[in-house]
Amino acid sequence: MINGIGRVLTSNSLNNITSNTNSQVMLETTLKSIGRPGFILIDNEINEDTKKYAAAKEFLYQATCLLVYAALVVPVFKKGAFKMAQKLFDKEQIGNFSSLKQYNHYLKLCDSSLNNRKMTLNKEIKGVYKLDNDGNKINKLVKDDYDEIAVKELLKENPNTFTDLKGTIELGNIVGSVFGLAIFAPQVSHAFIHPALKFLGLEKPEPKTENTKQLDKNA
Repeated sequence: MINGIGRVLTSNSLNNITSNTNSQVMLETTLKSIGRPGFILIDNEINEDTKKYAAAKEFLYQATCLLVYAALVVPVFKKGAFKMAQKLFDKEQIGNFSSLKQYNHYLKLCDSSLNNRKMTLNKEIKGVYKLDNDGNKINKLVKDDYDEIAVKELLKENPNTFTDLKGTIELGNIVGSVFGLAIFAPQVSHAFIHPALKFLGLEKPEPKTENTKQLDKNA
């Protein structure tokens, strides 16, 4: 069992998750959305109604944070940082990648062994074709998506990961995380959580005051 745990802790997949800001934030927020409501529900010092209300509110807030992060950071900040890097740096510094998705795939290949990279590069892409020299339609290979420089790097034992590009994307990720989770998510949750709690029957509508009743009569 200990050997199995050791293999998990030293695996490339876990290393990729823990070294990537996006994965870290998503994992942390997901755990919070499960763990915090769970701890509230098992607290015997709180009465049942209060527990349900507090747990539901915490879950909705963390779920809102998760949705805001997923909808804002990757589509806006990470892609924006990728485009910004293309304007700031030369091709020699950041490679010739057509999209953030392609660069992320390149990084995954860099993290695998040389033998795995060779096999992956020569795999056929199902449903995607190209024309050979005789004009015949043949399956496109994974390596055909990359330019010659990227393919040469992937065939090295230690390929270039283009750290200038990677650093710019991570900076965009961090800025997006701060903006999304510290500024934008609380505003969204404030407008969403209380109506949701009322819908679930966990929060009662505020009683009307005399002024509100008078306004209703005059309307």
